[in-house]
Amino acid sequence: MDLQKQPPPAPAVSELRASDADRDRIADILRDALAEGRLTAEEHAERVEEVYRAKTVGQLEPLVKDLPGAHQRRDAPAYAAAPGRPPAGAIPADADDSVVAVFSSAARRGRWRAGRRIHAYAVFGSVEIDLSEALFEHQQVMIKAISVFGDIQVRVPENVSLRGTGGGVLGNFEVDALDSPEPEAPVVYIDGWAVLGNVEGRPKRGKVVADILDRVQRKVDKGLRRHLDR
Repeated sequence: MDLQKQPPPAPAVSELRASDADRDRIADILRDALAEGRLTAEEHAERVEEVYRAKTVGQLEPLVKDLPGAHQRRDAPAYAAAPGRPPAGAIPADADDSVVAVFSSAARRGRWRAGRRIHAYAVFGSVEIDLSEALFEHQQVMIKAISVFGDIQVRVPENVSLRGTGGGVLGNFEVDALDSPEPEAPVVYIDGWAVLGNVEGRPKRGKVVADILDRVQRKVDKGLRRHLDR
């Protein structure tokens, strides 16, 4: 009697390799939990780090099992429309801060005040503009980035909006579009050119603008007080 070979059993869902979409879904739940005050900034950073280290779906699920967002079905992401690009002249042409590297390197990072307009020039050099811990004094920030045989890297918190307009001449101009779920979030615009060079703008995972959450909480508290006074 011929015996048919049985196909191997399908792996359990928890054993499947995690995709980028799986990781982004978990990161979104963690971001919402941070905004709602269910996680501290430290807990959020630790869990996000684990998200991007996870290799299987089973390693991702425990990171959100204690959060209600993991058990709710969301029909569509609740993203707010970012403010439109400022009209010409709305932001002064003079830079609040300039970062220049000519045959050298220059950086702005850490706890610094980001003005409305920042100019970055890299000529046979490298420039880093890290806004992940910056104090945003204005909702709209314009960054003019010109790279000639150089490299300009812009990093932003993951809960701001990011836009880019520019191009490359035998070079690379690449800005990851980013939409914040918070209507109060800053919007960073990167305009520029890369001539035989490189200009990049990306979010920095696990980094958020904390004062956005403060502003949101103040709005919630104000609405709650108004409701209780009725």
